[in-house]
Amino acid sequence: MRRVSRIAVAGVAAAALAVTVSACGSSSSESAGGSGKSKGIGLAYDVGGKGDQSFNDAAYAGFQKAEKDFGVGGRDIEPQDGESDADKVQRLETLAKSGYNPVIGVGFAYAPAVKQVAAKYPKVSFGIIDDNTIHAKNVADMVFHEEQASYLAGITAAKTTKKNHIGFIGGVDIPLIHKFEAGFVQGAKSVNPKIKIESQYLTQTPAEGGFSSPDKGENAANGQIDAGADVVYHAAGLSGQGVIKAAAAHKVWAIGVDSDQYAQSALSAYKDSILTSALKNVSGAVYELAKSVVKDKKPLSGEVRGSLDNGGVGLADSNPVFKNNADLQAALKKAEQGIKDGTITVKTS
Repeated sequence: MRRVSRIAVAGVAAAALAVTVSACGSSSSESAGGSGKSKGIGLAYDVGGKGDQSFNDAAYAGFQKAEKDFGVGGRDIEPQDGESDADKVQRLETLAKSGYNPVIGVGFAYAPAVKQVAAKYPKVSFGIIDDNTIHAKNVADMVFHEEQASYLAGITAAKTTKKNHIGFIGGVDIPLIHKFEAGFVQGAKSVNPKIKIESQYLTQTPAEGGFSSPDKGENAANGQIDAGADVVYHAAGLSGQGVIKAAAAHKVWAIGVDSDQYAQSALSAYKDSILTSALKNVSGAVYELAKSVVKDKKPLSGEVRGSLDNGGVGLADSNPVFKNNADLQAALKKAEQGIKDGTITVKTS
């Protein structure tokens, strides 16, 4: 495993057997194992699905590691295009009714469905990533200080740009992604208050494809690079693959998100243009919830928040160009300490 700066990221186990679940999306894997009341872990993906090399794939890594370490089964189910909350409810009910425990919704869009299904199945533990509005005894609200990792990404961009001109591309114009932008801008301006920052959101709603359209990401990045940006940070899920592709084509830097995108095999053709990635330990969150249910028999519930202080967010240092930049690393270390001790407060909007 590549070393990752001050954050523990769950490893990836072997892929499981492919199956299909009708009426509630396709399920890409189900592995044998498990005993007693729980068949293992149920995982329902967000828009973009598995293969985004980012948010959903981070959840899948934690899912696979839990399957391997705890000797249980698991079923992971893909979303459908244009699906409704009712589709999500049916998907989660299918997992709960089939005996999977915990059942995890990957993404804030699952909040209404998790709230409804958790109330119907009080003996099943549920998890939701990126939402903390449910407040039920059998639900773990797994959230992160994305703005903290983004602050470090902003410092990285400002220390790396040769033109004092950088860019941010958000997938969807929503409060969650505003946190990424706010931290990035604040971090960059802590280095150079006069730095020029391009900022763009791909869509207003997830249904319009902001998190699932690499072509939209590529077009936006091309526009920012043509305008003069030579480091572009994305918080756009699958759409971010287009941002990275554009950066590589123009020979400028991209900063990835959620997973260590430099280390993703599907992005290997572009890796030399991926300076770092702002990580949030979605894989670890999935793994720890599974552990609490399957092994510890003390299910997590309530808000579980990842931060720099507990290793829930950070920056990947797989790229030697990033890792070996002594001036940058010193600045990042100082900033990280300031965030941890409270002398730096990172904005969320």
